[in-house]
Amino acid sequence: MREGISASIDLDDELELVAACGSYGELLAAVDAHRPDVVLTDIRMPPTQTDEGIRAADRIRTEYPGIGVVVLSQYVEPDYAVRLFADGSDGRAYLLKERVGDIAELSAAIRRVADGGSVLDPSVVDALIEGRSKSVTSVLDRLTEREREVLAEMATGGSNAAIGANLFISARSVEKHIGSIFTKLDLPETDDVNRRVRAVLVYLTALQEAP
Repeated sequence: MREGISASIDLDDELELVAACGSYGELLAAVDAHRPDVVLTDIRMPPTQTDEGIRAADRIRTEYPGIGVVVLSQYVEPDYAVRLFADGSDGRAYLLKERVGDIAELSAAIRRVADGGSVLDPSVVDALIEGRSKSVTSVLDRLTEREREVLAEMATGGSNAAIGANLFISARSVEKHIGSIFTKLDLPETDDVNRRVRAVLVYLTALQEAP
């Protein structure tokens, strides 16, 4: 997998691979040595093959906050995704390994993270939504029923036009509802893409915690 990803990155003239590592310790040493724009890491690495990628992302956020991290996972593991984004979504991505077969998709995720953006694999969103109670409490109680419907549609990755079509309202109405959602969830004004991701994470976390 590491060799395949390295070869794919070499095909993109705008990306430069500065190191390829096989363990948690090697990864952190390479970050110290090269200070890359983005780290692309498996969620599991030696020595324990558990959550090294998430722990590396946490440490990198503390020591090198300007470095983005793209975490790859073999399976849909929503708990790890929530942990990755818990302290902020800027410069973070969580993707399934099946996505790396499409170099354009992987390159786009790397560039978005390098620019401070965020990427959350749609499969993780689906897994968190599936089977969860619709009577979510806590912070989502601030939202109207329509705003919750809009937020649920946002979690599936739909555009404003797609959300409007599914809910039989205009895209302009969707835009107004989203603005209200941002305000009620205390999301400060910043890049709208990042605010959408943060709003979705609030929603997914609430779903996860719902009885």
